[in-house]
Amino acid sequence: MRFGVLGPVTVWTDTGQVVTIPGLKVRALLADLLAHEGRVVSADRLIDDLWGDGPPANPAAALQVRVSQLRRALEEAEPGGKNLVVSLAPGYALRTGPDAVDAARFARLVRESEPAEALALWRGTAYADFADSAFLQPVIARLEEAWLAAVEEHAEVRLAAGEPVDVAELVAAHPLRERLRAVHMRALYRAGRQSEALAGYGELRERLAAELGLDPSPELAELHTRILRQDPALSGRAGRPATNVPTAVGELIGRGEAVAEVRALLETGRLVTLTGSGGVGKTSLALEVARQVAGTHPDGVWLVELAPYDRHTPSLAEAVLVALDIREDSAGVLPRLVGALRDRRMLLVLDNCEHVVDQAAELTEALLRSAPGLRILATSREPLNVAGEALWSVPALELPEGSELLTVAKADAVRMFMARATASARGFTLDARNAEAVAQLCRRLDGIPLALELAATRVRALGIQELVARLDDRFRLLAGFQRGAPARQQTLTAMIDWSWTLLTDSERVVLRRLAVHADGCTLEAAETVCAEAGVDVLDVLAQLVDRSLVAVVDGPTGVRYRLLESVAAYCLHRLDDAGEHARVRQAHVGYYTALAVQAESYLRGPEQVRWMRRLDAEAANLRAALDAAPAADALRLVNALAWYWFLRGRLGEGLRSLESALAVEPDGSTAGRARARAWHAGFALLLGQDVDWKPALDLAEPGERARAELFVGLCTDDLSSAQALVDSALATFSETGDRWGVAVVLSRHARDAFARRDLEALERDGGESAKVFRELGDHWGQLQATEWLAGLAEIRGDYGRATALFTEGLRMAEELGLWPEAARRLSWLGWIAMNTGDYARAMEQCGQALRLATGQGYREGQIFAEMGYGYAAHRAGLLDLAETHIGHLLDGVPRDGEPPLFLPSALAELGFVHRSRGDAEGARELFLEAFAAARKVGDPRTTAFTVEGLAAVSAPEESARLLGLAAEARRAHRTPASRWEEDEVRRITVEAVDALGEEAFAAACAHGRALTFDDVA
Repeated sequence: MRFGVLGPVTVWTDTGQVVTIPGLKVRALLADLLAHEGRVVSADRLIDDLWGDGPPANPAAALQVRVSQLRRALEEAEPGGKNLVVSLAPGYALRTGPDAVDAARFARLVRESEPAEALALWRGTAYADFADSAFLQPVIARLEEAWLAAVEEHAEVRLAAGEPVDVAELVAAHPLRERLRAVHMRALYRAGRQSEALAGYGELRERLAAELGLDPSPELAELHTRILRQDPALSGRAGRPATNVPTAVGELIGRGEAVAEVRALLETGRLVTLTGSGGVGKTSLALEVARQVAGTHPDGVWLVELAPYDRHTPSLAEAVLVALDIREDSAGVLPRLVGALRDRRMLLVLDNCEHVVDQAAELTEALLRSAPGLRILATSREPLNVAGEALWSVPALELPEGSELLTVAKADAVRMFMARATASARGFTLDARNAEAVAQLCRRLDGIPLALELAATRVRALGIQELVARLDDRFRLLAGFQRGAPARQQTLTAMIDWSWTLLTDSERVVLRRLAVHADGCTLEAAETVCAEAGVDVLDVLAQLVDRSLVAVVDGPTGVRYRLLESVAAYCLHRLDDAGEHARVRQAHVGYYTALAVQAESYLRGPEQVRWMRRLDAEAANLRAALDAAPAADALRLVNALAWYWFLRGRLGEGLRSLESALAVEPDGSTAGRARARAWHAGFALLLGQDVDWKPALDLAEPGERARAELFVGLCTDDLSSAQALVDSALATFSETGDRWGVAVVLSRHARDAFARRDLEALERDGGESAKVFRELGDHWGQLQATEWLAGLAEIRGDYGRATALFTEGLRMAEELGLWPEAARRLSWLGWIAMNTGDYARAMEQCGQALRLATGQGYREGQIFAEMGYGYAAHRAGLLDLAETHIGHLLDGVPRDGEPPLFLPSALAELGFVHRSRGDAEGARELFLEAFAAARKVGDPRTTAFTVEGLAAVSAPEESARLLGLAAEARRAHRTPASRWEEDEVRRITVEAVDALGEEAFAAACAHGRALTFDDVA
């Protein structure tokens, strides 16, 4: 987590998202802690700083509340954030990393003589939103002084480098700063304004005398004298080494680290070649490096542009002679050049070698061998393959990872696009309304500088939204002239055309066929889809990689080959021109359909993890295949992928894909359509849709019908229907020897036994299910079975075992990437933390689970997480928060008919919230409704909890009888109370004993133990 005080006080997560710190006092507390730079601030000092002369009635408690709110805000933003605020006698401190606060980074950069980078950290006045707070005035003053000193140092550095400096406004604001005045005088003199420089000195001298009774320092007086006598040394550095490298017309955005790395390579080697795709910025990077190293080469830095030459040119030595203005003689071109460079210490920049790569390699080798003081920086879309060559692949600009404004604005691709767009479209700015569109445009154009520059010129005419909408027709859209670029790079089409003309026929075949893949492909896929008689696809791929037209990506499932989106779009046009589109697209569909069918058989056993990751990597290709597949292949695809979508929690994608496949006119694949209808019914149920699932189970093959019954049974909220379906499936599984199906049904039985608190059945069925899944190697199945065994430990109060099982389950779910399952385990862990009285941890874990389940569209997980969060909030005394979240659970839930499993518990918890507010009658109504629902569900634990709730709002004698009934029910069903429930029962008991006396209470309680739940009803 990072903190900013050089401007408004701001907190960011490590991913760059702004953290909301609620409340003025909480933000002031954060500012105070930041101002003390990790030192402990006493509670008295904090109270005085926050409230001054008007402290609250209980200032220590008020401060503690603000500290808790600050910790909660940091923790919600980033796990572990609350631990940054530590409590140490006699108060509190904020402990951050050495570079986590921008003021600390600023100080470090100043110490390291990096004033430009240090000044870039400032976003305005220090502590801008607390500029009037008395306790911050000394800190603000110190930081402002440090800022001014850095400005002065930066200005001096720029002057020494011969760069223009303008500090007139700062001099007007700080007229007595002599160091700043000296910079201003030097800058004026160098700009030919000697009289103004002298006048500035005179003004300072008068002010010092009038206000302080002082004279200017001897150093400033000496500068004044040197200006009077026009000292030549004041005119700046001596002339720079000769060069034909053009002056930069703007900032090179996003290439700071690249420039440094290439410079380092040039210091240790004599030949560095910048490779990369067309338009990625090889030339711009090379020229910036050349400008920066010009002073280290006594004989200059020279640019040799090779674009005008072609592969028929016998020698490129002539190009170098022309660039260096060296005359030819009778000795011949190359001997003349070698002789001229033999004793020179210089840098040659050979730009655009790819189309003359053989001649460029030959020339480079000859020059390096003959001129020991020569260094060469080349740009090419493929290596020169010369001994000693150091390759540096120029990447695309950094892309934004999300759509949040701050995150988008930091990405280099966005910074470059905005710099060019604002130059042509005055008034265009990056804001919250267009951040997502700008981010999408940069991603669609792969962060390629040329494409971004061309797109930026269209903002003025189209606006950003329309520009993004038209990107599918990018070659017409981005056909504008890019001023100053070589003719072959003036449009996006020309840039890629240039590369295409350099390819062999085999390379063109493979490249255009690769374009049908979405988000890359494996070698196996490329060899299948791009196959052509007489073409070695692997060998051609290697050549295309060397030419920077195909990128190699090392992903979690191995090497993948990927085209930039613009190159892929171009190649699809070429595929159409070759008349191959339909055939290659069908090959693509066939390959990925076969892959999905193959994967399905491995998703229920020991290879589950590997194949899920394989399908993850091919998600875009599988979607593309489904879009293009004929009816039979579409049904095969969705039926093969349905279990994968279920495991991954991609319920919306699964439902949409199944609907799409079923919408295609049938072509005779009756069994496939029937199976797809069953999957569709289950996904619809999981997403809360009202669907008639019975016709979907009409499958002819018994095993397929049993699998369909099982899936729908797992998905429906109708308990009686679910039990009937899975029991019917179990009978078939037992007959056919389907052990996996039997294990899933037993796991579902264990879940139902958990709901009924039938602990014997839970232990029996859950244990057998876990055993079978372990033997089959199905990790998903093990998660299902052990969840209910862990739940059994929680019911019995064995929180240590329950925590261990759920923690192991969470680890396994994360390893598998089963995020819905991870959300459930997090909720369970939060539930256990709540039952042991750690409400803060319970809210933290259930909050994480809620965010995860919501992001996955996992409705059951959202319910479970919100239960834990709301209940923990209630028991922590946060009644408004508790009521909000419990209210979410009850919204839209019918109160009649078959109740969902969570309803009794939610109603009872809400009853206790009402009781805490003093609304006994409202609480009683909720407890009675909860009692009836718990009886319908058949959950003795929750039923006992609702009876204890009724005892809390009943007359003393009735309360004692109800407490006796609840205690006996808990004993009989072995369902111990949580710590909070025990505390509530203890408090209710004390109230009843105080009202009745111990003997009367004991008698009434004994009477209650002889009652049953039917007596309450």
